[in-house]
Amino acid sequence: MAETVLPKLEVTPQNPLVVGAGASLIEISNLSLFYGKSRALKDVSLKIRERVVTAFIGPSGCGKSTLLRCLNRMNDLIDGVRIEGSAKIGGHDIYAPDVDVIELRKRVGMVFQKSNPFPKSIYDNVAYGLKLQGVTSKGELDTAVEQSLIGAALWDEVKDRLQSSALGLSGGQQQRLCIARAIAVKPEIILMDEPASALDPIATSRVEDLILELRKDFTIVIVTHNMQQATRISDETAFFYMGELIESGPTQKIFTMPKQKRTEDYVTGRFG
Repeated sequence: MAETVLPKLEVTPQNPLVVGAGASLIEISNLSLFYGKSRALKDVSLKIRERVVTAFIGPSGCGKSTLLRCLNRMNDLIDGVRIEGSAKIGGHDIYAPDVDVIELRKRVGMVFQKSNPFPKSIYDNVAYGLKLQGVTSKGELDTAVEQSLIGAALWDEVKDRLQSSALGLSGGQQQRLCIARAIAVKPEIILMDEPASALDPIATSRVEDLILELRKDFTIVIVTHNMQQATRISDETAFFYMGELIESGPTQKIFTMPKQKRTEDYVTGRFG
């Protein structure tokens, strides 16, 4: 059976639904996830719009990162994981048996909590995914590396040392390099799992500014424990507790007029 390649959603004047304030790009329906007999996610249903920043908040162990990893099937790598329900991107079920997971992960990039640059040069870190895709033209690689580093607000800091080891960069620079590596292959969606939790306030601010800039071109889903960060950078927020989605909606409404008492208690610091 031929593998399904999820079609790219093109934004055109004839296709006005796929814009920032438009229709949902990601649709999660009644999704449950089990680690063996333990149920980590319970019937989660959530729609995520294109080209906005959506924050997942909630106390530790509530399922935020687990759900995030469902969106590029990273949980497939864990033994004993079983998923019920569906997760669709652009209307296509990413858990359908004929979906090409490698193609999915090209479309859905990920930035982890701890920056993880490869022990290679700055240039080779950014070019890595493109080379895996078969890009060999030096001119094409040079252009993509420069554009990605500019997009990650790092070009001016590293343009004169592209052949130096990425491990010589500061923590904040390494995290922005990982973001450059993620956007180099031109995904539609970027998943970020607490990308600034290990950074100092100045580096955190730079990453937050970068996220706000990137949402012009990418759909961003971010897990964060930092309530202030969620209010600063996200357009929409989903609150999770004990594996359940308690409430979701516009960030300002979640933080100022939540519908659920558990949401109110969490965002006001009464628990969590």
